[in-house]
Amino acid sequence: MFHALVAIKQVPDTTNIRIDPDTGNLVREGVPAIMNPYDAHALAAAVELKRKLNGKVTVISMGPSSFNATLREAIELGADRGILLSDRKFAGADTLATSYVLAQAIKAIHEEEPVHMLFFGKQAIDGDTAQVGPGVAVRLDLPIVTYVSSIREVDLERQKAVFDRRTERWSEIIETSLPVLLTCEKEIAPVPFAPLPDLIRSLRYEPEFWSKSDGPATFDDAYVGSKGSPTIVYKMGTPPLPEAGEKINSREVGVDAAVKSALQQVEAAGVLAEILGGAV
Repeated sequence: MFHALVAIKQVPDTTNIRIDPDTGNLVREGVPAIMNPYDAHALAAAVELKRKLNGKVTVISMGPSSFNATLREAIELGADRGILLSDRKFAGADTLATSYVLAQAIKAIHEEEPVHMLFFGKQAIDGDTAQVGPGVAVRLDLPIVTYVSSIREVDLERQKAVFDRRTERWSEIIETSLPVLLTCEKEIAPVPFAPLPDLIRSLRYEPEFWSKSDGPATFDDAYVGSKGSPTIVYKMGTPPLPEAGEKINSREVGVDAAVKSALQQVEAAGVLAEILGGAV
């Protein structure tokens, strides 16, 4: 049976993000929490495959008990099982420690029931690092396809899958073996309205709770939480707004003079030298 695993994260709604000018930290009080949008689209793609291949979707998340609401939302959207990885020792984790905890949990889930595809959003909108999915793939020694925009084919008999991967300049068609880890663009699948049976089930569903010591996964203290996190956020702030550039009115000075003035300013800024490799 096809088995997909989706990693999701609860994030603050970035349309309401504010930064404390004194501390430089995010102001979370009064800011609504949502499922990371890229994760929601990854989940929608996993649920589509589950229904097409008569399979199962497991969702995992790492965070405090408040993340249970996001796991119930995943059940509402069609997931079958939700697991929350929560422990005080997991607190303060950077992307390295987070990928370790998720990878250890995925190993335990895979031992219970083999996983064919792992879905991650391409990035979380609160940190925008895009590091956790690739970090998990490295720890599990799995092939990874990043920035997946669509799933062309999944062949369980051949243990192969084909995806469209979006790059900055073009799209790539990639075939890979299973199991595979994907980081997903929003285009991979629309987030649907929840059908009534899944909505009712989500209201009654209690996600599984795995802590560091309570659950089938094993964790080394040296690799979790702040101990396993070499990255430290020194400060956060709002970047200054760009200053408006000088306006040259060609009606006042004439077209030739305006063009000449603009080229002089571009040359003085070194832009042409950078573009043309110094041949100006």
